[in-house]
Amino acid sequence: MLVLLPPSETKHPGGDGGPLDLAALTAPRLNPVRTEIAEALGKLADDVPAARAALGLSPRQDDEIARNAALWASPTMPAIQRYTGVLYDALDVASMTRPQRARADSRLAVGSALFGLVGAADAIPAYRLSAGSTLPGLPTLRALWRPALTPVLAAVDDLVVDLRSGSYAALAPVPGAVTVDVLSERPDGSRGVITHFNKAHKGRLARLLATTRAEPDDVVRLRGLLRRAGLHVEHSAGTALTLVVAAR
Repeated sequence: MLVLLPPSETKHPGGDGGPLDLAALTAPRLNPVRTEIAEALGKLADDVPAARAALGLSPRQDDEIARNAALWASPTMPAIQRYTGVLYDALDVASMTRPQRARADSRLAVGSALFGLVGAADAIPAYRLSAGSTLPGLPTLRALWRPALTPVLAAVDDLVVDLRSGSYAALAPVPGAVTVDVLSERPDGSRGVITHFNKAHKGRLARLLATTRAEPDDVVRLRGLLRRAGLHVEHSAGTALTLVVAAR
C-alpha cells in the first residue's frame, strides 16, 4: 500500500543530514525535472522582489527565499519530519514505535512541487514552492510534472490511497487510486464539507494506514479495515470513499 500525502507550505528548519542528493531520492528517473526546477528556484532567489511575486510571499517571509537560495547546501532531514502543520501533527510520527515507523517509511510518500514525489525517509532540505507557483522561464509545474510523474505513479503495483490536495493531485493523477472525502454530520443528519479539520482527519487516517499490519489490496478491503478501526466510512461506487465524522 502506498499512501500519498500533500506537502505543507511550512517546513521544519535545519536537519542533521548532509546536502541534498537527488540520486538518493525515491524515483531517481524524476531527477531531470527536479534539477530543472531546483536550479530555477535558486536563480529566482537572486531577485528577491521577483521571488516574492512568484512564490506569493511578503517581505516578512524573505527567510523562505533564503532557504531556496541555499537549497543545494542546506542540511536535510527525512521528508516525513520536514513537513509541518495540522495533517503532520495528527500523523505524529514522533510517537510511533520502531516497527510502526518502519512501516510508515515504506508506505508513506509526499507529493511535492519541487521533487514530484518523495518517500517518507527521503532526506530533503527546507524549501518554499507550491503547486500553483509559476517559475520565470519555465512552463507550469503541472506541465513539467505530469509527463514525468504520471508513469512513475502508474507503475506502483500496490494499492494507492491518494490523500493529496487538489492542486497536488493535478500534477499527476493516479488512475484507480482510492480517494477519501471527509464530511461532517450534524445531529439532524445534515452534512457539510470540513475545511480546516479535514487535514487533521486525513492525518489520523494516514497514521492508521501507515502503522497497520494489514495489507489491503483493493478498496473493499480498505473499507473493511477502516470500519474495523471504528471509522464511519461509506463506499457507493468506484474507488472513492467518504469518511463521515461528527460535526464539532
